[in-house]
Amino acid sequence: MSTPSPTAWSTTAVAPDQAFDYWRDVICDAFVQLSARPGREGPFTGAIEHGAVDDVALSTVTADAQRVDRTRALIARSQEDYLLASIQVAGYGEVRQDGRVAGLHVGSMAFYDSTRPYTLDFGDRFRQLVIQVPRSALPHGRVRDATAVALVPTGPTRLVSDFFVGLAREAEQGRAEPALVPHALGLLEFALGVASSSAAPPGEAALRERIRRAVARAATEPGVSADDVAAACHVSRRTLFRLLAADGVTFAELLRAERVRRARAMLRDQPRLPVAVVAARCGFGGEAQLHRTFRAATGVTPGEFRAR
Repeated sequence: MSTPSPTAWSTTAVAPDQAFDYWRDVICDAFVQLSARPGREGPFTGAIEHGAVDDVALSTVTADAQRVDRTRALIARSQEDYLLASIQVAGYGEVRQDGRVAGLHVGSMAFYDSTRPYTLDFGDRFRQLVIQVPRSALPHGRVRDATAVALVPTGPTRLVSDFFVGLAREAEQGRAEPALVPHALGLLEFALGVASSSAAPPGEAALRERIRRAVARAATEPGVSADDVAAACHVSRRTLFRLLAADGVTFAELLRAERVRRARAMLRDQPRLPVAVVAARCGFGGEAQLHRTFRAATGVTPGEFRAR
């Protein structure tokens, strides 16, 4: 699969008195439908360098002070379903969602979800890397617990930030390798788990993670059931369903997402492998089930995905 050509936008393309109106249009094109207002009077400048690797969109935003809102009205009109993460490269910013506020200093990272209202606030000039992926690309269900939680740039979280900053640099020059996408999604999944665990009771967070790992291991078995996973995790079926419901996901949704994730990676990395073999190795009941499930999750058939 090829990497899409990078794109760049800048307010230098228009007259100064039209700069912020142009900026409002640009951020809606680059991300999701948003409202925005400048943080101070006077001239405004902003630029976005955008690249993408398969489903992972990476945009480096450099701009003056502003406030950006994703409102309920905009959500109702656009129905976009994305998970976004901001990594602060310069300056300071805040992400507000689900009753929490994440203060982002240089190197910090925070998630936000396009299906619920959020606010991004920058009191001065800033530079930020924004990662955007479809929610369907991640089997993780704990998004609500993970939004607007600041992940500080230390330990493993620093490695996640450094990876995406480097990937964005390659994508913006049209050089990023699609083979890196599974690693990128895995790192987002890891960071999402770190963020959500900070909001959940420690014992329950560990149990949720154990359930997800058990589903990932069992996904290649076509007949696996919720009872099988519950037994492997030494919990009751009722407890398993309760924990998944708290994450906003069902057992069937989590299982399908993991199988589609595996199929995407296999279709990309082994282009000559027959689709029927991909279906069998990823736990689908057959080629027809893979075709139906894959198209529902990604909007394209396995063959179309492989040919892109």
